[in-house]
Amino acid sequence: MVNSVCVLGAGSTKYGKLNQSIIEIALDASKDAIDSAGITPKDLQAGYISNVFGVTDKQVHMAPVIMSNLGIPNVPGLTIESACGSGSIMFREAFANIAAGFYDCLLAVGVEKITHTGTIQSTTLFSYCSDFFYEGGNGASFPGLFASIARAYMDSHKATEEDLAYVAVKNHENGMLNPKAHLRKKITVEDVLNSPVVASPLKVFDCCPFSDGASAVILCTEEFAKKVGNKYVKVIGSGRGASPAAVQARDDITTIPSTVAAANQAYKMAGISPKDVDFAEVHDCFTIAEVIDIEDLGFFAKGTGSSAARDGLTSRNGQIPINPSGGLKSKGHPIGATGIGQVVEVFEQLTGSAGDRTIKNAEIGLTHNFGATGASAAVHIFQKA
Repeated sequence: MVNSVCVLGAGSTKYGKLNQSIIEIALDASKDAIDSAGITPKDLQAGYISNVFGVTDKQVHMAPVIMSNLGIPNVPGLTIESACGSGSIMFREAFANIAAGFYDCLLAVGVEKITHTGTIQSTTLFSYCSDFFYEGGNGASFPGLFASIARAYMDSHKATEEDLAYVAVKNHENGMLNPKAHLRKKITVEDVLNSPVVASPLKVFDCCPFSDGASAVILCTEEFAKKVGNKYVKVIGSGRGASPAAVQARDDITTIPSTVAAANQAYKMAGISPKDVDFAEVHDCFTIAEVIDIEDLGFFAKGTGSSAARDGLTSRNGQIPINPSGGLKSKGHPIGATGIGQVVEVFEQLTGSAGDRTIKNAEIGLTHNFGATGASAAVHIFQKA
């Protein structure tokens, strides 16, 4: 027997530059999620934590520290790292443990604190998430790698820098409606095109920010959720995929194989197709990433995703709203928390608590989160209960 898995509660800190310690940030989000679920810490049977750079705030092995501070030191915890995809990979493991019957209720929290290290140190740390022998160690930063991907895509599909700029503008418009977003700033296409070049063709406004922050959700069986009696969201699909770690080892760098594999698994488990999804939170670390994501997820044919934002197809009122939270681009990217933050957005959308950014009549939401340049990825599909 496989248990039906639900998200019963969700909480998140603001994303941005935060002054609290990494544990304090994690506890703030965890307590919000526990309160949202209508349970107490004593109802939790396990804790799953996603984090990448806890060492910069002098804390690794943080799962038992978090559980101890929640007053449940004898409840087992596990910390998982998978670069920028840590949150979704951790969510997958938590989901699997509920589905398998090991636990009835658990905490899944992602956290990161990185801004205090400064731009040079944080950029260096991020490079360790690449295939360092081939990429980071030879000066290939993530902006440089995604710039190569963007250039290849633009050459193959006649896309323009202006097409990418529309992605940034759309996500900033959404972020303006999210009180917890890092960059709540309205921008124009001209602002993006005139911003300083980071790695051609990508400019400052094509890139997501480094962020601190934490997001948490409560996962449980549907039987447990019904007993509590609060609103919940069903997890109906889950998939994981992998790609060659180094970009240069891939046959086609304008697609991310891990995304395609994870999406196909999740759609098959959910018994749906891409056209059944009402909105999605995707991994837009750079504007070109969102373009490739929405093609790999099956929302748009190859080579057509670049015009989707320009044509309004991915706006909140469009054909398939993408990143109503503001995405990594505007909401922010605390890498250990990002994948869980996406789940928080889906929970709020499907339980009627997303406020002005609500997607009308949404029944099914999807989250997509990958690590590095897509070496690992996870896709999850959720349904309104």
